[in-house]
Amino acid sequence: MNGLLLAAAGLSAAVCLLHTFAGGRAIAVPLLKASDLHPVPKYVAYYCWHIVTIVLAMIAVMFAVAGVRAESLDLGLVATVLTASFCLLGLAVPPLKKQKYSQMPQGWLFLPIVLLGGLGILGGVS
Repeated sequence: MNGLLLAAAGLSAAVCLLHTFAGGRAIAVPLLKASDLHPVPKYVAYYCWHIVTIVLAMIAVMFAVAGVRAESLDLGLVATVLTASFCLLGLAVPPLKKQKYSQMPQGWLFLPIVLLGGLGILGGVS
């Protein structure tokens, strides 16, 4: 059992739930209610919202499987690389778009998951 990868799984699941419920109310609902958007970009963005939900859920599953099965460490590595990519993107976009991190905190949400995943992978290899 790898407690660090299981902790990364728990935090990933929490981010997925935060995205689904709190983010859904703050982002997806207003998106769908926007009458000034053309239907194609509106529903493509809504479709992408659901893809993100699925990816976040699968990251939690990958960390969980890697946490309980030492022979599945590669899943934890993939989940760590994905969350590191999301973290870096989330930390780069706000300054590039002149936004505050308080308005776009997503990158910071992934940072503890990346750290736990990375440490869990390193601990699982030794």
